[in-house]
Amino acid sequence: MAINPHTPPPVDSIDCSEHCAICELHSDVEHLREVEIWRNRHWLLRHHPHPSPLLGWCLLDARRHLAGAIDFLGDEADEWGTVVQQASKLVKTVSGCDRVYLIAFGEGARHLHLHLIPRFQEDQRSAAWSVADLYRDVEAGRQRLVQTENVQEFLVTARLLAQNGFMSGPNKS
Repeated sequence: MAINPHTPPPVDSIDCSEHCAICELHSDVEHLREVEIWRNRHWLLRHHPHPSPLLGWCLLDARRHLAGAIDFLGDEADEWGTVVQQASKLVKTVSGCDRVYLIAFGEGARHLHLHLIPRFQEDQRSAAWSVADLYRDVEAGRQRLVQTENVQEFLVTARLLAQNGFMSGPNKS
């Protein structure tokens, strides 16, 4: 099958047993196609939707409706660490950031979605809790959001890496 990095993976069925913002997003096929990078049966990696505060700000969602790690089934728990590691490496590789912050509160939407936030040493807006101020400022229109064209370029590169096995992790013998 030919790889087209401009096209996200095919959208298939999801398991969301209650109504929530993340389940709603997962059900919106057209919107999801715009931001999705990779998925497997448990997880979905996507770029932050418009308006995006930082290029490379991604989210790793549970595909099944669950509030957090306390609700993992055995195979979800077994896979979580590797997927978070690979998603973090993908964000760092594609964005060129110095490190990747991981944040999950679960209050805005009680459906596990881990924020993977690129930290650039030279950009103080991405430093520690300053990133929360940046988020609020972009939403309120006080800071410039990331341009759509830049997000599209990020997505093309990230999808290509994911389709070429980057999210599979190290080969196991």
